Amino acid sequence: MNPQIQNVFRKRKITYTIVFVVILGVYFFASAITQFHLQEGLAAFPKAFLWIGQNLIPDALAIRRFPKIMDKLIETALLSVAVTVIAAVFAFALSLFGSESTGRSCIMKRIVRIIAAFFRNVPDVVWAMLLMFSFGQNILTGFFALFFTTFGMLTRAFIETIDEASSSCIEALHASGANFIQTVFQGVIPSVIPGIVTWVLYMIETNIRSSTLVGILTATGIGYLFDMYYKRLDFSSASLVVLLIIAMVIAIELISNHVRKVIL
Repeated sequence: MNPQIQNVFRKRKITYTIVFVVILGVYFFASAITQFHLQEGLAAFPKAFLWIGQNLIPDALAIRRFPKIMDKLIETALLSVAVTVIAAVFAFALSLFGSESTGRSCIMKRIVRIIAAFFRNVPDVVWAMLLMFSFGQNILTGFFALFFTTFGMLTRAFIETIDEASSSCIEALHASGANFIQTVFQGVIPSVIPGIVTWVLYMIETNIRSSTLVGILTATGIGYLFDMYYKRLDFSSASLVVLLIIAMVIAIELISNHVRKVIL
């Protein structure tokens, strides 16, 4: 083998070994600090599954609570859809000023991207904790917590979608003398609709999952019911909540896949 190739492979081997040793060192250091023992954790799995089989099976009382749980589940799903749709409208409007294809000012493009990065990188749970100081524990707090994160995510996603999907069409419209409004409605929107719908459906799925955790903090929706049942040690009812959430997420996923196939 060529000596240069051997040297390259040797350097890679040394690099990979160093990285592996560092990761291993970090693991043992973290384990010592947190007193985590991998062997004990693995040994606890059989007992955990046995406990789940004994306690997390919906009983007659949980079945009687089914209508109440479904009401909260539907409320959570509708909230997630409303948040995503409203955030998508604002995000698309702002993304037009942040895109390289449609933005007219470099300063405005930079400002829009900074705004999107800020809202996107602050988790919805953190927004919920911050907003509770102003709005308290109610559905408005959950709405804005999900809205801010969704707005940031979709703004960034829409900027990239516009840049990738419609650059050539926008250039042609600009060359023909089209103004900004004409460019948006005749060039941008027709080109990016499939990408926008895909992102909106993805965020609806994400928000349905996130709204459960946000609901625990804001005492609303399906998250509130789960938290209440869990704290009362009513594991049968809590398990029914979890099963219905899983079923709803799977149903939304199937619907989203069907819509994507129809549109794309």
